[in-house]
Amino acid sequence: MLQPTYPITTPRLALRPFTTDDLDAVHAYEARPDVARYLYWEPRDRDTSRELLAKKATRTAIHQEGDALDLAITHRHTGELIGSALLIWTSSTHRQGEIGYILHPDHHGHGYATEAARAMLTLGFTGLHLHRITGRLDARNTASARVLAKLGMRHEATLVDNEFVKGEWASETIYAILETEATP
Repeated sequence: MLQPTYPITTPRLALRPFTTDDLDAVHAYEARPDVARYLYWEPRDRDTSRELLAKKATRTAIHQEGDALDLAITHRHTGELIGSALLIWTSSTHRQGEIGYILHPDHHGHGYATEAARAMLTLGFTGLHLHRITGRLDARNTASARVLAKLGMRHEATLVDNEFVKGEWASETIYAILETEATP
């Protein structure tokens, strides 16, 4: 089980549970075609963002396999919400998890995704005692691949045309890191 103490702080960021008050900030990035481009969903309308935000707000602890932490990424000193970070416990038997992240494009290129994802890796390895954590992404998303590489994750596979997404075949790239390879 993992029940973090919030906020989880990094040098520049604070990760915290979502609240319904985050709707404007969340919808500001979820409605953007450039954000949804490499994700499974299309740009979201406000009602969909509101509905999914209510679900995110409940994902604050991991009790069993299949559970996830879905946390708001905020600037530590201003409190501005700039994205989300995810940790999923994918297998208790094999001690495996997966991380993910989404940032508003106005905040790309500053290392925030790497900083938030590193915090999620730490939670997975120290809080859940995972052995292995993966990151999966659309193979065309080279910026996200660079984030995973900066974390020390290795490119393990590219599954060519393995999914039919948004009317086209898409390839998926998988990165991974073992607990013994992670640096705090």
